[in-house]
Amino acid sequence: MIITKEHANDFKIFSDWLNSILGQKLASGIIAFNFNLYEGEEETYDIQLIGSDDFDENDADWACTDYFTTGEDICYIKRTKDIESWEKGLEYITSMVIRYLNEGKYANILKEVFAIGIGFVDGGIDIIYHT
Repeated sequence: MIITKEHANDFKIFSDWLNSILGQKLASGIIAFNFNLYEGEEETYDIQLIGSDDFDENDADWACTDYFTTGEDICYIKRTKDIESWEKGLEYITSMVIRYLNEGKYANILKEVFAIGIGFVDGGIDIIYHT
């Protein structure tokens, strides 16, 4: 995906948000993370991180836990014409998560779990990292 000028700061916004969360003490026992995505009311994609003490690749309900959640601490990414469709939005945000896993300050914390998923809350989950 080509990053346009409009999206130049998105990774910084995303990584700053994730750093502020992962820099705190998280609940012990998390074995999987999921990035819950929402289509926001303000023309945004809203990102919430959850940590689960359960994981079943064949049952997406593992990501419905409130074992750990950022709750209302949401990352907002502006939805522009080039990522207006949910498919493009998912692809774009997935690319930011993968970039964070490769170069993020606290990527090691995310990679300590069994699996990392991403998906819209009313849809399926794509597993993007698995140990």
